[in-house]
Amino acid sequence: MTTATQQGPRAAAGTPAGAAPAVGPPAGPNRRAHRNRSGNLPPGERRSTLLTVLLWLCGGYFLLPLVWLVVASTKDNTGLFTSFGFWFADDFRLGDNLATLFTLQDGVFGQWILNTVLYSVVSGVGAALLSTAAGYAFAKYEFPGKRLWFAVVLGAVMVPTTALAIPTYLLFAGAGLTNTVWAVILPSLVSPFGVYLMRIFAEEAVPDSLVEAARIDGAGEFRIFWQIVLRLLAPGIVTVLLFALVATWNNYFLPLIMLTDPKLFPLTVGLAQLQAASEAGGGASAQFSTVITGSLVSVLPLIVAFLYLQRYWQSGLSAGSVKE
Repeated sequence: MTTATQQGPRAAAGTPAGAAPAVGPPAGPNRRAHRNRSGNLPPGERRSTLLTVLLWLCGGYFLLPLVWLVVASTKDNTGLFTSFGFWFADDFRLGDNLATLFTLQDGVFGQWILNTVLYSVVSGVGAALLSTAAGYAFAKYEFPGKRLWFAVVLGAVMVPTTALAIPTYLLFAGAGLTNTVWAVILPSLVSPFGVYLMRIFAEEAVPDSLVEAARIDGAGEFRIFWQIVLRLLAPGIVTVLLFALVATWNNYFLPLIMLTDPKLFPLTVGLAQLQAASEAGGGASAQFSTVITGSLVSVLPLIVAFLYLQRYWQSGLSAGSVKE
């Protein structure tokens, strides 16, 4: 009688006698050896050299302007036009440029930073809360006209904000709110894309059984939302917060038509006015290096915010893409 030992490892492993062994890369430590012998990886693990090169090119495309901005901020007006753009000049002037920037016009640049932080933080937090409440309602409640209203929200995503700037100005002018902080904050509280994103996130992140259990325990709808739902939707909330924060921080056209007082300007409008004054003055009165340094300072808070909230932002973006 032939034993399992005589039949070899194949029979001992449960493979029928006479059957061909399974073809495929071994698991565990032998996987690297198999890859080295065959020269190929499984289809799901193969890397494309072309795609890798394209990714590096895209990364360089987005990083080069930032590199140029950092280098240019260390030069004076003469060095901007006489030295190589992507390398530092002999005279390192970053400290002088910063001092000139923050003392210009009695320190108005610092006021512009405070204004931008106020507009962005209040608008971002407000837009995130409103989008979360609306998205949760669309996901978990049934009410008349639900599909119609959500279709309106989706349609609003397609409308560019610049197309709404003039009607918004006329509306706020009639209410006497132009040239106030509310003229920038109130329009920025509306985020149709945030509502859509939070609906998708709430459908997957908030179990219906948990909401029903809270109702059985006697919790009201507002208590369920504030004490349970908000914690479950934290990654999505941070994602909407970042989108609204960046949109308000970089908004130029709306503050331009709403505000006339330089003390209320955000960084975008203030730097544009400073650039226009430099171009009009020219010569020794030009302040191009100051404008460039101000542009560098204006992007640093956004970089810090993205790096600090990156994990929440990535998990929020992937919400709804994979359904378990």
